[in-house]
Amino acid sequence: MNLADMLTYADIGQLSNIANHYDCDAKRNSKHELIQSILSKLGRREFFEEQVSSLTPSDLRFLNNLVFDTRTGYSLEELTAAIRLTADVEEKGAKAPVKKKASEKTESPREAVARYRRSGWLFNGFTHSTKYLFQVPSDLKERFRDVLRERLHENLQRLTDDPEVYRDEQGLAAEDLMLILKYVGGHDIELNQEGFMYRRNQQQLMSTLHITEPLITKGAWRFGYGRSCIEYPDRFALLYDYAYARKWITESNARLILTESGTSFIEEGNQVSVIQIFRFWLRLYKGAIPNITSLVYWISQCARDWVTAASLFESLGWLIRPFYYDSPQNMLEHRIIRMLMHLGMIRIGESQTMGTSYKMTALGLKAAEASIHISDSNDLIL
Repeated sequence: MNLADMLTYADIGQLSNIANHYDCDAKRNSKHELIQSILSKLGRREFFEEQVSSLTPSDLRFLNNLVFDTRTGYSLEELTAAIRLTADVEEKGAKAPVKKKASEKTESPREAVARYRRSGWLFNGFTHSTKYLFQVPSDLKERFRDVLRERLHENLQRLTDDPEVYRDEQGLAAEDLMLILKYVGGHDIELNQEGFMYRRNQQQLMSTLHITEPLITKGAWRFGYGRSCIEYPDRFALLYDYAYARKWITESNARLILTESGTSFIEEGNQVSVIQIFRFWLRLYKGAIPNITSLVYWISQCARDWVTAASLFESLGWLIRPFYYDSPQNMLEHRIIRMLMHLGMIRIGESQTMGTSYKMTALGLKAAEASIHISDSNDLIL
């Protein structure tokens, strides 16, 4: 529903609260006048932009998560959890569009929900089954995206010419996954006590792939990015986890085995879908980066042309919450950008004058746009 529809169903008490919040000039006992005055205020682009610009970084992160969420309703508990998740964190180098004032009183998540209701961002459902859920007007979602898109573009530094060199891995992830399946099918691979391949097998398998990665060194912390990221390099771990989730490979009796399903997939000459790997990656990394779908979308909007890595982080870094020892900058550059490159969805360039830069591929633009409209409920789960 759009804002006008939700205002029509709202009770006069909430309408009065919204009107008071925006200083609307209307009779508080006339529902029609209240609705018209609210729509008149929020309908003006300049007024809406001003309201968004006055929001704190935590407000912007929270609303950004809501407008990219495919669910149609949220419980109070889900909203309060999301507010806690997007609370402000001290992080150097990532500049938000606005800064929180030191004098501002810290409000509880429930108080924040009440404030969002007063500002017309949240409405209770209007049927018996949804009256205890909260909804966001569809048109406010689109308008919020438009305003935030303009703000994210303000600090971008674009290249006037293509970089001297760039790296593009389109098609290689799907090809390497097939090579992994064939290697597993053609070798007797023993697993160690932790259930991972020995380093000699890892090295041998890696040498057969188009893209090689250094093996994981002992002592480095690794968790949160898939079941096998503890022991395997990032790209290989993603392909391994995808094959395991599809039940093309299995770990049985201390051996890594190609399953009947995996054998049939190879023999039938099937092609691996990089879009399916992409969606699996979004689901896999969502635990560590809850708003990864929106981040991929914003990267696609900011990097339609070549942009510098530094300016992209300056624009988007404040949207990323650190994950344990993983800083927002490392998460953007290595967990998201580099993995997008491995999936053939972004190019990474290098030039002497501008340094590192990024540009989305046509496949990346298409996948990022489609991902915000697709629920992940049917995606593979490890």
